[in-house]
Amino acid sequence: MTEIDINGLDEAIAGEVVGRRGDRKMLRAAKKSLDGRATGLARILPFLGPAFIASIAYIDPGNFATNIQGGAQFGYTLLWVITAANLIAAFLQALSAKLGIATDASLPMLCRKYLPSKLNYTLWAIAEIAAMATDLAEFVGASLGFTLLFHFPLLLSALLTGLVTFLILGLQRYGFRPLEALIAGFVSIIALSYVVETILARPNFQQITYHAIVPNLPAGSILLAVGILGATVMPHVIYLHSALMNGRVPARSNADRKRIFRLSIVDVAIAMTLAGVINGAMMFMAAAIFHRDGLTQIADLGTAYRTLTPLLGGAASIIFGVSLLASGLSSSTVGTMAGQVIMEGFVGWSIPQWVRRLITMVPALIIIALGVDATQAIVFSQVILSFALMGPIAALLYFTSQPKLMGPLVNRAWTLGLGIAIGLVILVLNAWLIIATVGASR
Repeated sequence: MTEIDINGLDEAIAGEVVGRRGDRKMLRAAKKSLDGRATGLARILPFLGPAFIASIAYIDPGNFATNIQGGAQFGYTLLWVITAANLIAAFLQALSAKLGIATDASLPMLCRKYLPSKLNYTLWAIAEIAAMATDLAEFVGASLGFTLLFHFPLLLSALLTGLVTFLILGLQRYGFRPLEALIAGFVSIIALSYVVETILARPNFQQITYHAIVPNLPAGSILLAVGILGATVMPHVIYLHSALMNGRVPARSNADRKRIFRLSIVDVAIAMTLAGVINGAMMFMAAAIFHRDGLTQIADLGTAYRTLTPLLGGAASIIFGVSLLASGLSSSTVGTMAGQVIMEGFVGWSIPQWVRRLITMVPALIIIALGVDATQAIVFSQVILSFALMGPIAALLYFTSQPKLMGPLVNRAWTLGLGIAIGLVILVLNAWLIIATVGASR
């Protein structure tokens, strides 16, 4: 591999940085914070946002599908998987943010610049497959949300999802703050929905506390466990987060970069904690309502929506539908942004976002047109994502461990060791899934 040097990021690469310009008021506030002239919330606020955009991918319709199936079938026992997956996700998103801050480049750009051509194209192919799997879950989920709430035909809902997503992406022309605010609003809607669902469901908090910490894999749960991991730790936002940091708050020195990173950790901690709580609420709501009443075969989101009405009343199902729609629309938007970063970074191709949106709609439209069970398609897409995780994790650990590239933000030994351990855990889970699947087919 080529020797890594921060000066090697030539103008061609620097020109492709996905900078988030505009919002001069926020930039002035950020400079004031970096200069030590702001305290309390004013010191932190300018740096909040990128992790919230990334976090929406951690509460997308794939999470709805895997978490609700897990809660319905196995009660509270898989909550620990959500805890572990969320901690892994927070760690990886912090590393991705750090890479963007230190280099002013995205992870895919660095792969194209420094990795052998064959390896770069292999990682690109895997990333594109993961992006399509991601978009399938998000797009189908949003379409289901429209159908459940407004009784539109599913195919019409899919087309409407594409249109609304494109309109949301149009906010980027006004700078990064409006889009960050909208995504944060969607996260708030989902969180509020599950606060209400939790109040209505009255889960067993003693069981929640125990199973959120104590590992347990009941027989037959491995597919869902790996699916939960794939739905929670998302390859495309590992790539995206590094790009979101590029030029967002310009650093004047290495000292600035260190301060920006410390404040970005707060962003990651808040956003990922909220995402983890929402994921847990999805599962323990299903455990409290469906598993408790013996409804262990809630196999699709439509059934979950319809079953909530007789169990908890009409308001519960509407709240569920609203949260699913908010999740699908926002995560589909983020998925399209990540797809752009992946293509531009790995191969230097740039296509209009509406073309990217149209291309990534095709697999979901085919699934819908063929009448394939939407929720099962979502669950299997999340398993694909779990297998696609090793590429970005390995690349992220490699680049963030290069002193000449990272400067004072280079990984410490314990950080690298923890990252390797995370990769090994994912490998073991995937190997376990293959063995379990082959054994079941005999």
